[in-house]
Amino acid sequence: MYYMRFNIDIKKNLSTIINKTQIQEILTQLNKDLIGLIPVKTRIIEIAALLLIDRLRKSLGLTSGNPGLHMSFTGSPGTGKTTVATKMADILHRLGYIKKGHLLTVTRDDLVGQYIGHTAPKTKEVLKQAMGGVLFIDEAYYLYKPDNERDYGAESIEILLQVMENQREDLVIIFAGYKDRMDKFYESNPGLASRVANHVDFPDYTSEELLLIAKLMLEEQQYQLSSEANQVLLDYIERRMKQPLFANARSVRNAIDRARMRQANRIFTQAGKILTKADLVRIEAEDILKSRLFTEK
Repeated sequence: MYYMRFNIDIKKNLSTIINKTQIQEILTQLNKDLIGLIPVKTRIIEIAALLLIDRLRKSLGLTSGNPGLHMSFTGSPGTGKTTVATKMADILHRLGYIKKGHLLTVTRDDLVGQYIGHTAPKTKEVLKQAMGGVLFIDEAYYLYKPDNERDYGAESIEILLQVMENQREDLVIIFAGYKDRMDKFYESNPGLASRVANHVDFPDYTSEELLLIAKLMLEEQQYQLSSEANQVLLDYIERRMKQPLFANARSVRNAIDRARMRQANRIFTQAGKILTKADLVRIEAEDILKSRLFTEK
């Protein structure tokens, strides 16, 4: 009888926490907002589940393992790392692991000074702004430059390590960047690696996924592709993926912006034509085909 009641109480408490924190709504929205990235979504759900159960155990007076919250997001640019970090900050806040739930995004330039005595104040000021939320350090490997004896990045790392260890209840840090460079970064900083419990790798998008992302971007701006433009854009994406400095969704957004500009110019040159709403909404194939990817040989 006691066992049955205990089970009922657990289910009731778990349901209460889920409803009160609206975690399921966040995860559902994350799944809706992000095309593809199945491994990432799975990992975030696992982390959320662990934190949820940890909160339930504490509510029932059970021993808690104090799960590590600092994270590493690795992958190419434009794969959704900042978007997921924002959702993660919301999850941590709703579950009571951080007080404010805001996300502060910084790079090396925000943390490291250029002369003696400059780095500590800069790093501490950033940490002060981030307290109660999540600090997202993009391209974190630039903090460590072993070949430069006069570099002050190591000083910033030491301050970050102290905060990660001593103020775990006040701040969560997410380090982000290319996977190979981040692996070397952690190898060179064993103390840092030991404090980062959750590693999430963001895969590159496929061309079909990037086309879906492009359509969502256009839909948000109340544009749409003609049937011919749909195929041309897919062709554009596949060509662009083979070129240097490709940045996944970021490159697609740039392509969309340029297509909109060409569409506007095309309409402008047809000044005598009576325009319809469809003319203003539709992106034609020629708006994409004028890209240098198609015109240069």
